[in-house]
Amino acid sequence: MSVNLTLLTVMGALYACGIYLIMERSLTRVLLGLMLLANATNLLILATGGYAGLAPMFSKDTDPRDYNDPLPQALILTSIVISFAVTAFMLGIIYRTWVLARRDEIQDDVEDIRVAETPSFDAEDDSEIPVETSEFPLTMIGSDGRGISDSGVSGPGDGGATVKAGARTIKAKDAAAEEQPGSQNVTPGPEGGVK
Repeated sequence: MSVNLTLLTVMGALYACGIYLIMERSLTRVLLGLMLLANATNLLILATGGYAGLAPMFSKDTDPRDYNDPLPQALILTSIVISFAVTAFMLGIIYRTWVLARRDEIQDDVEDIRVAETPSFDAEDDSEIPVETSEFPLTMIGSDGRGISDSGVSGPGDGGATVKAGARTIKAKDAAAEEQPGSQNVTPGPEGGVK
């Protein structure tokens, strides 16, 4: 099977233009980019199907190698239907955006900016020494280390245990509480987020 260079060149140009347009902030350009990508994919499937042959009809006299493969044609038909549905969906989004905001460009959302600025500190994952944050701590009893108790031993040194996490030092009790619902280490913001 030899390759049709013109078909591959057109397909490459369609992919390049489609990827360039899909990275724009204008929804109309994104729609045009998706349409170009769908057409480039149709050409790719067509190129992989090989040269045109005889119709895939049954005949005793025809050599099976002379038949045309119907699978790429079925895949292209399916791709056309899917790209039509995506185009209709994007047109609905573009129309709704134009009705609500009278603009075609995607703007930065306040919630997206807040999520991007939220620190991703996790006491368990970011600590240098892993801390046991289970609700049911196991305590060793005896000097040989064989006896285990499921009740915590409270002593004078309990409140002083700390965990080094990055540049911060946190009490082990607070690090364990941070993993539980209703963490006491987070100050909620006005919209329920972290300040």
